Amino acid sequence: MLEERVRFGVIGLGMGRYHIERLLEAPHAEVRAICDLDQGRLERAGDQYAIAWRTSNYEDLLASPEIDAVVVALPNVLHAPVSIAALRAGKHVLCEKPMARNAAEAEQMLQAVSETGRLFMIHFNYRFTPAAAALHRYVEAGELGHVYHARSWWHRSRGIPNLGTWFTSKESAGGGPLIDLGVHRLDLALWLMGYPQATAVSGATYDLLGKALAAEQGREFTVEDMASAFVRFDNGATLVLEASWAENGERDEEMLTQVYGTKAGCLHRNTRGYEFEARIFRPEHGSYVSIAPQAYPRDLVSAQEHFAQCVLSGDTPSATAEQGLQVMRIIDAIYASAARGEEIRL
Repeated sequence: MLEERVRFGVIGLGMGRYHIERLLEAPHAEVRAICDLDQGRLERAGDQYAIAWRTSNYEDLLASPEIDAVVVALPNVLHAPVSIAALRAGKHVLCEKPMARNAAEAEQMLQAVSETGRLFMIHFNYRFTPAAAALHRYVEAGELGHVYHARSWWHRSRGIPNLGTWFTSKESAGGGPLIDLGVHRLDLALWLMGYPQATAVSGATYDLLGKALAAEQGREFTVEDMASAFVRFDNGATLVLEASWAENGERDEEMLTQVYGTKAGCLHRNTRGYEFEARIFRPEHGSYVSIAPQAYPRDLVSAQEHFAQCVLSGDTPSATAEQGLQVMRIIDAIYASAARGEEIRL
């Protein structure tokens, strides 16, 4: 029975505020310090969550023996340098997605994990939705049979985040909706497929709506507004992946991941907003049925509590650096395929 608490520092108070709230709810975690360059945001978050230690220099957190682990919730361009610095300072790291801007940076992060022996986890939080966790247990039990195809997407009809900021800069973000939204649905599909190794990728990207909107407002937009891809794996399976911030589509926002096996198929999708359902499709007594899992896991914890428990127990966390690197290699290949107009072999 774990009785200790992991002392966290949270670096970056955009998405970092979400992490603070989850950490404050986690039985085996506490927030000791917060960090942000924006002094106003730093003070507001500190007051709201009653956190006394506030700093604009993340190196202060890394140098302190009072911090066991950090959450890196910064713009994508900073994920690799800050995570590597934290690992080398002896801290465990929970890093926001994507792991980095590209696979080269992800490889440097994985090397730092290997050299330091610290724990590292990527915040692929959709694994921790009850619907996804229920499906994963179903898949692990072999109920789908041989998994041979999946499709996964996150579509927004109108949802470009913070136009003109780092989100829409290729240099700062590494890409657009593919690396922002698609990374979640890619990881979830791979997780439900058993994380096969990609062997070939064919992709396309588009920027027509985003670029037109940016031009109207006089703002920077150097990423895609939509991406699509077809991925082949070493076990013969395939995946169709799509992600968009802007499209003339039916729904304002839709997330879906569906996996097809020889015995059954499964589906994870949002019903509205960020509420999710799980469905299983299979032949049964001569009929074809659509059913919900018998029960969602009762022992499911948040990504933050899971990571804290792993730090205390020494167990390997979910969403490892190795898996993050696989995701980044696929994303890199999609962008390369789109640029060259040809399939990329991995």
